[in-house]
Amino acid sequence: MKIRTGGPDDAPALLALLDDAVAWLVSLGRTGQWGTEPWSARPAAADRVRRYARDHLVRVAETGDGRPAGVCVLAEEPPEYAPPVAGRELYVRLLVTDRALSGSGVGRALVEDAAAEARRRGIALLRVDCYDGDDHRLVRQYEALGFTAADGFTVEVPGREPWPGRILERRP
Repeated sequence: MKIRTGGPDDAPALLALLDDAVAWLVSLGRTGQWGTEPWSARPAAADRVRRYARDHLVRVAETGDGRPAGVCVLAEEPPEYAPPVAGRELYVRLLVTDRALSGSGVGRALVEDAAAEARRRGIALLRVDCYDGDDHRLVRQYEALGFTAADGFTVEVPGREPWPGRILERRP
């Protein structure tokens, strides 16, 4: 596996990975995180992915044959719902891996790559947020990757239950 810098041309691959992740979550009955509708079928979500691919650092993990295995989107600006921190930070805006490669280390490789990018920039804080509902499984996965749970937050979603989130931090 190799990790390369991506960009706007990678938005379709990122959307495909997100759509597959939604289908996988739905198959497990875990619809609280991203609902039941594919990202590509929701105009605002698809536009956000295209904007991320255009405006932020996109890191694409690829298999030996060049197939996207995962994508991590990084920015020095946190999302609007994240409480500010003193000093600079690198924020994982999006991290998704190919469900067919689950357990193969793709997510860990992308997180380590993000930590290396933070160090390269002289940034001492890497943050990420994730869904903190159901059994808190995703929070535990990030903790296993070296993050520490920090602030909780809730995002109001029109027509749905409020979305519970958790910010996690790591010193690269």
